[in-house]
Amino acid sequence: MMNKQDIKSEISNPKSATPDSQFNSDSYMNMDLLRFTTAGSVDDGKSTLIGRLLYDSKSIFEDQYESIKATSERRGEEGVNLALLTDGLKAEREQGITIDVAYRYFSTPKRKFIIADTPGHVQYTRNMVTGASTANLAVILVDARHGIVEQTKRHSIIASLLGIPHIALCINKMDLVGWSKEVFDKIVADYSEFAARLKTKDIHFIPISALQGDNVVNRSEKMKWYHGGTLMYLLETIHIASDINHIDMRFPVQYVIRPYNDKFHDYRGYAGRISSGVIRPGDSIAVLPSGFTTKIKSVEVDGHSLREAFAPLSVTVLLEDDIDISRGDMLVREGNVPRQGQDIDAMVCWMGEKPLLLNGKYFLKHTTKDVRAVVKEVKYKLDINTLHRITDNPSIGMNDVGRISIRTTAPLFFDAYTKNRETGSFILIDEATNVTVGACMIID
Repeated sequence: MMNKQDIKSEISNPKSATPDSQFNSDSYMNMDLLRFTTAGSVDDGKSTLIGRLLYDSKSIFEDQYESIKATSERRGEEGVNLALLTDGLKAEREQGITIDVAYRYFSTPKRKFIIADTPGHVQYTRNMVTGASTANLAVILVDARHGIVEQTKRHSIIASLLGIPHIALCINKMDLVGWSKEVFDKIVADYSEFAARLKTKDIHFIPISALQGDNVVNRSEKMKWYHGGTLMYLLETIHIASDINHIDMRFPVQYVIRPYNDKFHDYRGYAGRISSGVIRPGDSIAVLPSGFTTKIKSVEVDGHSLREAFAPLSVTVLLEDDIDISRGDMLVREGNVPRQGQDIDAMVCWMGEKPLLLNGKYFLKHTTKDVRAVVKEVKYKLDINTLHRITDNPSIGMNDVGRISIRTTAPLFFDAYTKNRETGSFILIDEATNVTVGACMIID
Protein backbone atom coordinates (compact mmCIF):
# COMPACT_ATOMS: atom_id res chain seq x y z
CA MET A 1 0.00 0.00 0.00
CA MET A 2 1.31 3.42 -0.92
CA ASN A 3 1.77 5.98 1.80
CA LYS A 4 1.09 9.70 1.56
CA GLN A 5 4.65 10.53 0.50
CA ASP A 6 4.61 7.87 -2.23
CA ILE A 7 1.54 9.43 -3.82
CA LYS A 8 3.04 12.91 -3.64
CA SER A 9 6.13 11.54 -5.38
CA GLU A 10 4.08 9.81 -8.07
CA ILE A 11 2.10 12.93 -8.90
CA SER A 12 4.94 15.46 -8.69
CA ASN A 13 7.67 13.20 -10.14
CA PRO A 14 5.90 10.41 -12.02
CA LYS A 15 9.08 9.12 -13.69
CA SER A 16 10.13 7.71 -10.33
CA ALA A 17 6.99 5.56 -10.17
CA THR A 18 6.65 2.13 -11.67
CA PRO A 19 4.38 1.71 -14.71
CA ASP A 20 1.76 -0.08 -12.64
CA SER A 21 1.80 2.22 -9.61
CA GLN A 22 -1.21 1.59 -7.42
CA PHE A 23 -3.24 4.65 -6.41
CA ASN A 24 -4.65 4.25 -2.91
CA SER A 25 -7.92 6.14 -2.37
CA ASP A 26 -7.53 6.56 1.40
CA SER A 27 -4.06 8.06 1.01
CA TYR A 28 -5.25 10.46 -1.67
CA MET A 29 -8.15 11.64 0.46
CA ASN A 30 -5.72 12.35 3.32
CA MET A 31 -3.69 14.73 1.18
CA ASP A 32 -5.52 17.64 2.79
CA LEU A 33 -5.38 20.98 1.04
CA LEU A 34 -7.59 23.66 2.53
CA ARG A 35 -8.40 26.65 0.36
CA PHE A 36 -9.81 29.57 2.30
CA THR A 37 -10.58 33.18 1.60
CA THR A 38 -10.62 36.21 3.83
CA ALA A 39 -13.29 38.87 3.51
CA GLY A 40 -14.64 41.78 5.46
CA SER A 41 -15.14 45.53 5.40
CA VAL A 42 -12.37 48.10 4.92
CA ASP A 43 -9.75 48.15 7.71
CA ASP A 44 -11.16 45.10 9.47
CA GLY A 45 -7.65 43.64 9.50
CA LYS A 46 -7.72 40.92 6.84
CA SER A 47 -4.14 41.36 5.66
CA THR A 48 -2.90 41.74 9.22
CA LEU A 49 -4.63 38.49 10.15
CA ILE A 50 -2.97 36.59 7.31
CA GLY A 51 0.39 38.13 8.18
CA ARG A 52 -0.11 37.02 11.78
CA LEU A 53 -1.04 33.49 10.65
CA LEU A 54 2.08 33.25 8.53
CA TYR A 55 4.36 34.77 11.17
CA ASP A 56 3.12 32.86 14.21
CA SER A 57 3.05 29.55 12.32
CA LYS A 58 6.67 30.22 11.23
CA SER A 59 5.71 30.14 7.55
CA ILE A 60 7.74 33.13 6.34
CA PHE A 61 11.45 33.45 5.65
CA GLU A 62 13.69 35.65 7.73
CA ASP A 63 14.48 37.93 4.79
CA GLN A 64 10.74 38.49 4.23
CA TYR A 65 10.33 39.51 7.84
CA GLU A 66 13.35 41.82 7.71
CA SER A 67 11.99 43.42 4.54
CA ILE A 68 8.60 44.30 6.00
CA LYS A 69 10.30 45.36 9.25
CA ALA A 70 12.46 47.82 7.33
CA THR A 71 9.44 49.09 5.39
CA SER A 72 7.48 49.58 8.62
CA GLU A 73 10.36 51.52 10.18
CA ARG A 74 10.77 53.66 7.06
CA ARG A 75 7.08 54.59 7.23
CA GLY A 76 7.34 55.46 10.91
CA GLU A 77 4.97 52.72 12.09
CA GLU A 78 5.06 51.24 15.57
CA GLY A 79 6.13 47.61 15.47
CA VAL A 80 6.13 45.45 12.35
CA ASN A 81 3.18 45.83 9.96
CA LEU A 82 2.44 42.20 9.09
CA ALA A 83 -0.18 43.29 6.54
CA LEU A 84 2.70 44.13 4.18
CA LEU A 85 3.21 40.38 3.65
CA THR A 86 0.10 40.29 1.47
CA ASP A 87 -0.43 43.89 0.36
CA GLY A 88 2.13 43.77 -2.43
CA LEU A 89 0.84 46.41 -4.87
CA LYS A 90 2.29 49.90 -4.53
CA ALA A 91 -1.23 51.39 -4.41
CA GLU A 92 -2.16 48.96 -1.65
CA ARG A 93 0.79 49.93 0.52
CA GLU A 94 0.21 53.63 -0.07
CA GLN A 95 -3.46 53.47 0.90
CA GLY A 96 -3.21 50.69 3.47
CA ILE A 97 -5.92 48.67 1.74
CA THR A 98 -6.24 45.50 -0.32
CA ILE A 99 -7.18 46.04 -3.98
CA ASP A 100 -6.42 42.82 -5.83
CA VAL A 101 -6.65 39.22 -4.68
CA ALA A 102 -3.40 38.12 -3.03
CA TYR A 103 -2.65 34.41 -2.76
CA ARG A 104 -0.41 32.94 -0.10
CA TYR A 105 0.67 29.34 0.44
CA PHE A 106 1.80 27.75 3.67
CA SER A 107 1.60 24.47 5.50
CA THR A 108 1.67 22.94 8.94
CA PRO A 109 2.36 19.32 9.88
CA LYS A 110 -1.39 18.67 9.68
CA ARG A 111 -2.49 20.39 6.47
CA LYS A 112 -1.54 22.53 3.46
CA PHE A 113 -3.23 25.87 2.86
CA ILE A 114 -3.92 28.29 0.04
CA ILE A 115 -5.14 31.70 1.23
CA ALA A 116 -6.94 34.22 -0.95
CA ASP A 117 -6.78 37.66 0.66
CA THR A 118 -9.65 39.60 -0.95
CA PRO A 119 -10.53 43.31 -0.91
CA GLY A 120 -13.02 44.91 1.47
CA HIS A 121 -14.10 47.92 -0.60
CA VAL A 122 -17.52 47.68 -2.25
CA GLN A 123 -16.03 48.49 -5.67
CA TYR A 124 -13.75 45.45 -5.41
CA THR A 125 -16.44 42.93 -4.47
CA ARG A 126 -15.90 41.25 -7.85
CA ASN A 127 -12.34 40.46 -6.75
CA MET A 128 -13.77 38.78 -3.66
CA VAL A 129 -15.85 36.54 -5.94
CA THR A 130 -12.68 35.52 -7.79
CA GLY A 131 -10.86 34.58 -4.60
CA ALA A 132 -13.84 32.75 -3.07
CA SER A 133 -14.85 30.70 -6.08
CA THR A 134 -12.69 27.68 -5.14
CA ALA A 135 -12.62 28.09 -1.35
CA ASN A 136 -13.61 25.46 1.21
CA LEU A 137 -13.94 28.04 3.96
CA ALA A 138 -14.53 31.79 4.22
CA VAL A 139 -12.88 33.71 7.04
CA ILE A 140 -15.06 36.82 7.43
CA LEU A 141 -13.70 39.53 9.69
CA VAL A 142 -15.83 41.88 11.76
CA ASP A 143 -14.50 44.95 13.57
CA ALA A 144 -15.62 44.48 17.18
CA ARG A 145 -16.22 48.24 17.45
CA HIS A 146 -18.62 48.38 14.51
CA GLY A 147 -20.35 44.98 14.56
CA ILE A 148 -22.19 43.59 11.53
CA VAL A 149 -22.07 46.06 8.61
CA GLU A 150 -23.27 45.98 4.99
CA GLN A 151 -20.07 44.45 3.64
CA THR A 152 -20.27 41.66 6.23
CA LYS A 153 -23.69 40.77 4.87
CA ARG A 154 -22.60 41.17 1.26
CA HIS A 155 -19.60 38.88 1.66
CA SER A 156 -21.65 36.34 3.62
CA ILE A 157 -24.31 36.22 0.91
CA ILE A 158 -21.68 35.81 -1.82
CA ALA A 159 -19.99 33.05 0.19
CA SER A 160 -23.36 31.33 0.50
CA LEU A 161 -24.14 31.75 -3.20
CA LEU A 162 -20.73 30.38 -4.14
CA GLY A 163 -21.45 27.29 -2.08
CA ILE A 164 -18.61 27.74 0.42
CA PRO A 165 -19.46 25.04 2.99
CA HIS A 166 -17.88 26.67 6.07
CA ILE A 167 -17.69 30.18 7.49
CA ALA A 168 -15.42 31.36 10.30
CA LEU A 169 -16.63 34.72 11.62
CA CYS A 170 -13.64 36.30 13.33
CA ILE A 171 -14.53 39.22 15.60
CA ASN A 172 -11.31 41.21 15.32
CA LYS A 173 -9.84 44.10 17.34
CA MET A 174 -11.13 42.72 20.62
CA ASP A 175 -8.27 44.63 22.26
CA LEU A 176 -10.03 47.89 21.32
CA VAL A 177 -13.24 46.93 23.16
CA GLY A 178 -11.55 45.78 26.35
CA TRP A 179 -11.76 42.06 25.47
CA SER A 180 -15.50 42.32 26.20
CA LYS A 181 -17.54 39.12 26.24
CA GLU A 182 -20.73 41.20 25.97
CA VAL A 183 -19.56 42.78 22.70
CA PHE A 184 -18.67 39.35 21.31
CA ASP A 185 -22.01 37.82 22.35
CA LYS A 186 -23.98 40.63 20.74
CA ILE A 187 -22.17 40.28 17.42
CA VAL A 188 -22.70 36.51 17.51
CA ALA A 189 -26.44 37.02 18.14
CA ASP A 190 -26.77 39.64 15.37
CA TYR A 191 -24.94 37.53 12.81
CA SER A 192 -26.79 34.34 13.76
CA GLU A 193 -30.11 36.08 13.13
CA PHE A 194 -28.92 37.25 9.70
CA ALA A 195 -27.23 33.94 8.79
CA ALA A 196 -30.41 31.95 9.42
CA ARG A 197 -31.44 32.95 5.89
CA LEU A 198 -28.19 31.74 4.29
CA LYS A 199 -27.49 28.32 2.80
CA THR A 200 -24.21 27.98 4.68
CA LYS A 201 -24.99 26.41 8.06
CA ASP A 202 -21.54 25.50 9.41
CA ILE A 203 -20.54 28.79 11.07
CA HIS A 204 -17.87 29.25 13.74
CA PHE A 205 -17.34 32.37 15.87
CA ILE A 206 -13.86 33.31 17.15
CA PRO A 207 -12.86 36.46 19.08
CA ILE A 208 -9.39 37.56 17.99
CA SER A 209 -6.85 40.36 17.90
CA ALA A 210 -4.92 39.99 14.65
CA LEU A 211 -2.54 42.78 15.64
CA GLN A 212 -1.53 41.17 18.94
CA GLY A 213 -2.04 37.55 17.88
CA ASP A 214 -4.75 36.58 20.38
CA ASN A 215 -6.63 33.40 19.34
CA VAL A 216 -5.02 33.40 15.89
CA VAL A 217 -2.37 30.71 16.32
CA ASN A 218 -1.95 30.89 20.09
CA ARG A 219 -4.74 30.97 22.69
CA SER A 220 -5.46 34.30 24.33
CA GLU A 221 -4.82 34.77 28.02
CA LYS A 222 -6.95 37.92 27.94
CA MET A 223 -10.20 36.20 26.90
CA LYS A 224 -10.41 33.25 29.26
CA TRP A 225 -14.20 33.41 28.97
CA TYR A 226 -13.83 32.01 25.43
CA HIS A 227 -13.59 28.21 25.53
CA GLY A 228 -13.40 27.48 21.79
CA GLY A 229 -10.34 26.82 19.66
CA THR A 230 -8.05 29.26 17.88
CA LEU A 231 -8.41 30.11 14.21
CA MET A 232 -5.41 27.92 13.37
CA TYR A 233 -6.94 25.00 15.24
CA LEU A 234 -10.13 25.40 13.19
CA LEU A 235 -8.17 25.59 9.93
CA GLU A 236 -6.22 22.44 10.76
CA THR A 237 -9.14 20.34 11.95
CA ILE A 238 -12.26 21.37 10.03
CA HIS A 239 -13.67 18.46 8.03
CA ILE A 240 -13.45 19.08 4.28
CA ALA A 241 -13.31 15.55 2.82
CA SER A 242 -17.05 15.59 2.15
CA ASP A 243 -16.99 19.01 0.45
CA ILE A 244 -16.17 17.46 -2.94
CA ASN A 245 -18.82 15.44 -4.77
CA HIS A 246 -17.37 11.93 -5.00
CA ILE A 247 -20.59 10.34 -6.25
CA ASP A 248 -21.40 11.88 -9.65
CA MET A 249 -18.51 11.24 -12.03
CA ARG A 250 -17.95 14.18 -14.37
CA PHE A 251 -14.89 14.42 -16.62
CA PRO A 252 -14.89 17.32 -19.10
CA VAL A 253 -12.42 16.60 -21.88
CA GLN A 254 -9.86 19.36 -22.20
CA TYR A 255 -7.44 17.94 -24.75
CA VAL A 256 -7.08 14.90 -27.00
CA ILE A 257 -3.56 13.45 -26.86
CA ARG A 258 -2.28 11.91 -30.11
CA PRO A 259 1.56 11.58 -30.13
CA TYR A 260 1.74 10.71 -33.86
CA ASN A 261 4.90 8.61 -33.64
CA ASP A 262 5.74 4.96 -34.16
CA LYS A 263 6.20 4.22 -30.45
CA PHE A 264 2.65 5.35 -29.63
CA HIS A 265 1.04 4.71 -32.99
CA ASP A 266 -2.43 3.84 -31.66
CA TYR A 267 -2.36 6.00 -28.54
CA ARG A 268 -5.43 8.19 -28.01
CA GLY A 269 -5.82 9.74 -24.57
CA TYR A 270 -8.33 12.23 -23.25
CA ALA A 271 -6.81 14.70 -20.82
CA GLY A 272 -8.59 16.90 -18.31
CA ARG A 273 -9.35 17.53 -14.67
CA ILE A 274 -11.90 15.40 -12.87
CA SER A 275 -14.74 17.72 -11.82
CA SER A 276 -16.33 15.22 -9.44
CA GLY A 277 -16.62 11.55 -8.67
CA VAL A 278 -14.16 8.68 -9.00
CA ILE A 279 -12.68 7.16 -12.16
CA ARG A 280 -11.47 3.54 -12.29
CA PRO A 281 -10.30 1.27 -15.12
CA GLY A 282 -13.15 -1.02 -16.16
CA ASP A 283 -15.90 1.51 -15.39
CA SER A 284 -18.72 1.75 -17.92
CA ILE A 285 -19.07 5.31 -19.11
CA ALA A 286 -21.13 7.37 -21.56
CA VAL A 287 -19.78 10.12 -23.78
CA LEU A 288 -21.78 13.32 -24.08
CA PRO A 289 -23.22 14.65 -26.35
CA SER A 290 -23.04 11.56 -28.61
CA GLY A 291 -24.37 9.16 -25.97
CA PHE A 292 -22.03 6.35 -27.06
CA THR A 293 -20.97 3.98 -24.29
CA THR A 294 -17.67 2.24 -23.66
CA LYS A 295 -15.36 1.24 -20.79
CA ILE A 296 -12.32 2.92 -19.34
CA LYS A 297 -9.16 1.09 -20.35
CA SER A 298 -6.76 2.94 -18.05
CA VAL A 299 -6.29 6.12 -16.04
CA GLU A 300 -2.83 7.67 -16.29
CA VAL A 301 -0.65 10.43 -14.90
CA ASP A 302 2.24 11.01 -17.31
CA GLY A 303 1.90 7.48 -18.67
CA HIS A 304 1.82 5.73 -15.29
CA SER A 305 -1.31 3.79 -14.47
CA LEU A 306 -3.49 4.57 -11.46
CA ARG A 307 -5.93 2.19 -9.85
CA GLU A 308 -8.41 5.03 -9.27
CA ALA A 309 -8.48 8.82 -9.40
CA PHE A 310 -10.58 11.39 -7.59
CA ALA A 311 -11.56 14.98 -8.17
CA PRO A 312 -9.80 17.36 -8.58
CA LEU A 313 -6.86 15.37 -10.00
CA SER A 314 -5.79 16.02 -13.61
CA VAL A 315 -5.43 12.75 -15.52
CA THR A 316 -5.43 11.16 -18.96
CA VAL A 317 -8.19 8.63 -19.66
CA LEU A 318 -7.86 5.88 -22.28
CA LEU A 319 -10.97 4.09 -23.55
CA GLU A 320 -11.48 0.58 -24.90
CA ASP A 321 -13.27 1.80 -28.06
CA ASP A 322 -12.42 4.48 -30.61
CA ILE A 323 -15.13 7.13 -30.31
CA ASP A 324 -15.23 10.59 -31.81
CA ILE A 325 -14.46 12.76 -28.75
CA SER A 326 -13.15 16.31 -28.70
CA ARG A 327 -12.62 19.24 -26.31
CA GLY A 328 -15.87 20.24 -24.60
CA ASP A 329 -17.30 16.70 -24.54
CA MET A 330 -17.88 15.07 -21.18
CA LEU A 331 -17.34 11.54 -19.86
CA VAL A 332 -19.92 10.47 -17.27
CA ARG A 333 -20.91 7.24 -15.61
CA GLU A 334 -23.48 5.27 -17.54
CA GLY A 335 -26.83 5.73 -15.81
CA ASN A 336 -25.69 8.86 -13.93
CA VAL A 337 -25.78 11.72 -16.40
CA PRO A 338 -26.04 15.48 -15.85
CA ARG A 339 -28.84 17.65 -17.12
CA GLN A 340 -28.62 18.76 -20.73
CA GLY A 341 -30.15 21.86 -22.26
CA GLN A 342 -29.84 25.30 -23.77
CA ASP A 343 -32.18 27.23 -21.44
CA ILE A 344 -30.56 27.81 -18.05
CA ASP A 345 -31.51 29.75 -14.92
CA ALA A 346 -28.63 31.04 -12.83
CA MET A 347 -27.64 33.46 -10.10
CA VAL A 348 -25.09 35.96 -11.38
CA CYS A 349 -22.51 38.07 -9.54
CA TRP A 350 -21.91 40.89 -12.02
CA MET A 351 -18.30 42.02 -12.44
CA GLY A 352 -18.52 44.20 -15.53
CA GLU A 353 -18.22 47.97 -15.44
CA LYS A 354 -21.14 48.18 -17.88
CA PRO A 355 -24.51 46.84 -16.63
CA LEU A 356 -25.83 43.49 -17.79
CA LEU A 357 -27.78 43.90 -21.02
CA LEU A 358 -31.17 42.29 -21.47
CA ASN A 359 -31.01 40.34 -24.77
CA GLY A 360 -27.29 41.02 -24.69
CA LYS A 361 -24.97 38.50 -26.32
CA TYR A 362 -22.00 37.08 -24.40
CA PHE A 363 -19.44 34.32 -24.65
CA LEU A 364 -20.12 31.59 -22.09
CA LYS A 365 -17.45 29.29 -20.68
CA HIS A 366 -18.66 26.17 -18.85
CA THR A 367 -16.02 23.61 -17.79
CA THR A 368 -14.11 23.12 -21.08
CA LYS A 369 -16.95 24.13 -23.40
CA ASP A 370 -17.24 27.58 -25.00
CA VAL A 371 -20.53 28.73 -26.54
CA ARG A 372 -22.39 31.96 -27.20
CA ALA A 373 -25.34 32.94 -25.04
CA VAL A 374 -28.15 35.48 -24.91
CA VAL A 375 -29.62 36.90 -21.68
CA LYS A 376 -33.35 36.28 -22.14
CA GLU A 377 -34.65 37.58 -18.81
CA VAL A 378 -33.57 39.31 -15.60
CA LYS A 379 -35.91 37.79 -13.03
CA TYR A 380 -34.81 39.80 -10.01
CA LYS A 381 -31.95 41.57 -8.27
CA LEU A 382 -31.06 40.69 -4.71
CA ASP A 383 -31.04 43.38 -2.03
CA ILE A 384 -27.83 42.64 -0.16
CA ASN A 385 -29.04 44.03 3.15
CA THR A 386 -32.50 42.45 3.36
CA LEU A 387 -32.23 39.55 0.84
CA HIS A 388 -35.38 41.06 -0.67
CA ARG A 389 -35.95 40.28 -4.36
CA ILE A 390 -36.29 43.41 -6.49
CA THR A 391 -38.52 42.44 -9.41
CA ASP A 392 -39.69 45.87 -10.64
CA ASN A 393 -37.49 46.54 -13.69
CA PRO A 394 -34.29 45.27 -12.05
CA SER A 395 -31.00 46.50 -13.47
CA ILE A 396 -27.88 44.52 -12.63
CA GLY A 397 -24.68 46.57 -12.43
CA MET A 398 -21.19 46.03 -11.05
CA ASN A 399 -21.13 44.02 -7.78
CA ASP A 400 -24.89 43.32 -7.98
CA VAL A 401 -26.31 39.84 -7.51
CA GLY A 402 -29.40 38.66 -9.38
CA ARG A 403 -31.18 35.82 -11.13
CA ILE A 404 -31.14 35.58 -14.91
CA SER A 405 -32.30 33.24 -17.66
CA ILE A 406 -30.04 32.58 -20.63
CA ARG A 407 -30.18 30.60 -23.84
CA THR A 408 -27.06 29.07 -25.36
CA THR A 409 -26.26 28.33 -28.99
CA ALA A 410 -25.38 24.72 -28.12
CA PRO A 411 -26.51 22.38 -25.33
CA LEU A 412 -24.55 22.30 -22.05
CA PHE A 413 -24.16 19.34 -19.70
CA PHE A 414 -24.62 20.68 -16.20
CA ASP A 415 -25.71 20.03 -12.62
CA ALA A 416 -27.20 22.36 -10.07
CA TYR A 417 -24.51 24.38 -8.32
CA THR A 418 -25.62 23.02 -4.93
CA LYS A 419 -24.85 19.53 -6.21
CA ASN A 420 -21.63 20.19 -8.10
CA ARG A 421 -19.67 23.45 -7.94
CA GLU A 422 -17.67 22.61 -11.07
CA THR A 423 -20.39 21.60 -13.54
CA GLY A 424 -22.90 23.96 -11.88
CA SER A 425 -21.02 27.16 -12.65
CA PHE A 426 -20.02 29.19 -15.67
CA ILE A 427 -18.71 32.64 -16.57
CA LEU A 428 -19.96 35.25 -19.03
CA ILE A 429 -17.41 37.07 -21.17
CA ASP A 430 -17.87 40.34 -23.05
CA GLU A 431 -17.61 39.61 -26.77
CA ALA A 432 -15.96 42.95 -27.56
CA THR A 433 -13.30 43.07 -24.85
CA ASN A 434 -12.88 39.42 -23.74
CA VAL A 435 -13.32 40.62 -20.15
CA THR A 436 -15.08 38.30 -17.71
CA VAL A 437 -18.22 40.19 -16.68
CA GLY A 438 -20.30 37.61 -14.79
CA ALA A 439 -19.80 34.65 -12.46
CA CYS A 440 -22.88 32.42 -12.56
CA MET A 441 -24.26 29.59 -10.42
CA ILE A 442 -26.87 27.31 -11.97
CA ILE A 443 -30.10 26.99 -10.00
CA ASP A 444 -31.93 23.71 -9.36
